[in-house]
Amino acid sequence: MSLAFLHAHDCSEPHSDAVWGVSWTANDTAISISADGSVKQWSATTGQPHPPNAAFPTAHTLAQVSLSVTPDGRRALYNSIEGLTSLWNLENGEVIGTFESFARTKEDSEPSWSVSIHPQGETYASTGGSGNVSIHSAQIENFGERVATLSSGRNKFGMFCSYSPDGRRIAMSSETGQIYIFDVESSALSFTFTSHAMSVRSLAWSPDSNLLLSASEDKRLVLHDVRSAPGAAVASFSGHTSWVLSADISPDGRLGLSGSADKSIKVWDIGARAAVSTIQDTGEVWSVSWRPKPPAAGSPGAFISGGEDGIVRWWRGAGAAGS
Repeated sequence: MSLAFLHAHDCSEPHSDAVWGVSWTANDTAISISADGSVKQWSATTGQPHPPNAAFPTAHTLAQVSLSVTPDGRRALYNSIEGLTSLWNLENGEVIGTFESFARTKEDSEPSWSVSIHPQGETYASTGGSGNVSIHSAQIENFGERVATLSSGRNKFGMFCSYSPDGRRIAMSSETGQIYIFDVESSALSFTFTSHAMSVRSLAWSPDSNLLLSASEDKRLVLHDVRSAPGAAVASFSGHTSWVLSADISPDGRLGLSGSADKSIKVWDIGARAAVSTIQDTGEVWSVSWRPKPPAAGSPGAFISGGEDGIVRWWRGAGAAGS
């Protein structure tokens, strides 16, 4: 079977440099971060800035490299290339917390690279040069204060980290291809996956927190089952011809989504272990994100992409086409 996805519309005001992160929120807006240092919010229905005539946070002088939005769509956490972490209240437009992770407040302090906010929003996770995961407060009164460190045991750069939807685990991937699964309650390393031999740039959890999809510079995506140690790689998805830069799993858990340096987006049927749609874009596709609202019966859903040309694009499913 193949699925057709149609280009719906673009954001009305492109970023002046590549879009390095996008997230479709529960409130049907989209957040984008860019190499131009800016972070913006868009109406998903029109592609216009949201709210209309709103002032977005002041653009940073350096690139924004990591984005994480709470499941309720109320707050967005983003991080710059040198490690300035900011918390944006999407309801009133105010930046309510900032943390300079690059300021060496403790001997083992380190700049954050990738950040992920807890589903309930009370903490956030970060990873960077040491290859460990730090847990920080996301409360306004002590935003950024470190409350725990989860050690991978390997001193390899942490490329990406992500809380599971149930908040019980954190997945972190490294520049050398390892994926570490930590138990949040015990702060212990549960298990390590060695499914990739090259850097893993993105991780996506299934809605039930049982499966993890990884996107790697080895041109593959790998699906892992994290329900019981030692865990296992249960499927591999091949078809991209260059680095896979971003991944996501649909809200019903049926479809995978990937963006690649080969300038394409692919949609994958997770059960059938096969690509069901390929979309050619104009440049590297740095980030992809499904609409979090489950699709109507018979519809494959909708997603957004952000890429090298600075444009956020909306794509909608047109239904199944043949078998």
